[in-house]
Amino acid sequence: MAQGPARRGRRDSREDSDLLERLVSINRVAKVVKGGRRFGFAAIVVVGDGKGRVGHGSGKAREVPEAIRKATEQAKQTMLRIPLREGRTLHHDMRGRFGAGKVLLRAAPAGTGIIAGGPLRAIFECLGVKDVVSKSVGSSNPHNMIKAAFDALTRTSSPRAVASRRGIKVSQIIGQRGGTEDNGAQEVANG
Repeated sequence: MAQGPARRGRRDSREDSDLLERLVSINRVAKVVKGGRRFGFAAIVVVGDGKGRVGHGSGKAREVPEAIRKATEQAKQTMLRIPLREGRTLHHDMRGRFGAGKVLLRAAPAGTGIIAGGPLRAIFECLGVKDVVSKSVGSSNPHNMIKAAFDALTRTSSPRAVASRRGIKVSQIIGQRGGTEDNGAQEVANG
């Protein structure tokens, strides 16, 4: 029985070493007290395994390393699995919103790269997305942008999930996706 927790601890540490961590922002705040100012730090961290799992967290402390550690722990606890198409891009376009922050995430063809700035780039790198186009509209506050992106990513659905929900075959859904692209190409060639 004593070996169980020890094994679990080794597995957890191995999983932690495989995770990618990106520090998105550090904010210094001051509290004015009788003797002067007391400084504190707030950190935002994004953590992912590069294979479809990603999480975010924020932490506050008097020291920068402690704030980063707290944010990283929270990010590891809030990790989500996001379905990816071919392991490199999103399945479909989506919009996310949190507060005044709005983001638009679009699937992209191979070779596009990550076209995103700031906090969104950190999310896609940790998630393992290679090709994506994103645009943030409204608030540029990193907290709002990250939460809006996670709002969009949680609503992602793979063709397999849609097929099981509708009670049809996956090939019918993928065929529909391919069919609409071919029709568009024919219209451009004819037009």
